[in-house]
Amino acid sequence: MKKRKSGRPKGSTNKVKENVELSPYLKFIQNLLLEVMLLIGKNIHVKYGVLDGAFGHNDALQMVKFGGLHLISKLKKNSNLYFLYEGEYSGKGAPKKYGTKINYKYIPTKFLKKSTCKNSIKTDIYQMAMLHKLFSQQLNIVIVVKENLKTRARDFVILFSSDLDLDYKKLIDYYKLRFQIEFNFRDAKQYWGLEDFMNIKETPVSNAVNLAFFMVNVSHILINNIRPQNTEFSVQDLKAHFRGSKYVDEVLKLLPEKLDPILIQQIFKEMTIIGGINTD
Repeated sequence: MKKRKSGRPKGSTNKVKENVELSPYLKFIQNLLLEVMLLIGKNIHVKYGVLDGAFGHNDALQMVKFGGLHLISKLKKNSNLYFLYEGEYSGKGAPKKYGTKINYKYIPTKFLKKSTCKNSIKTDIYQMAMLHKLFSQQLNIVIVVKENLKTRARDFVILFSSDLDLDYKKLIDYYKLRFQIEFNFRDAKQYWGLEDFMNIKETPVSNAVNLAFFMVNVSHILINNIRPQNTEFSVQDLKAHFRGSKYVDEVLKLLPEKLDPILIQQIFKEMTIIGGINTD
């Protein structure tokens, strides 16, 4: 077999990383994203799309950029990231872009943004603009390193955004919102019937889904009003409260005479905690 010569084959060209062929799954998500953006319109300004680590690649970045958004996601721990080249131009060929590859065990301290220690767990947060050879542009990289000072066990996560101006605090906070979305789906399914409705036509399905998430939002507002007095108050406690209130109302309607208001308040207090978890 003839050995290929070193260097680029004659006639080969650079691949334009912005021009990607999206998979059917990414096309499906892109269509949903565009529908949501059209529905929101100019009423709410949305700048970022937050996706989990399964979408930490260039195809997902191009998918989100097509909708006019910046991507926030997570990279694999073995990602080959490179610092920007800071040396002088050699005078030949295209300017060099890639500097040294990162060593996750020894990240330069000049990129350290914050360091804290709590219960023998040291947390260091680094931020820097870096390059990945599979991405079409520079990435805003935030690396969160946690180390147990007693055992010397060490772990880290790599978050990134296509917005190079995004502060590390906001990048971390926005990525955390992804978990809140998952909690909302959990509540909608567990408490508000998202996985129980039997509709099959588009309009009834849309109504059922919207009602489930509407109740998630309403319940959060009601719970937040009680949290200052009871920090553990939950959806289960909220449902127990209103279920008990309904039972008391129906029973009072059956009584031939009205009860003393103070007694009614005591009955409400006792009945509305039955079935609750974090109520006294």
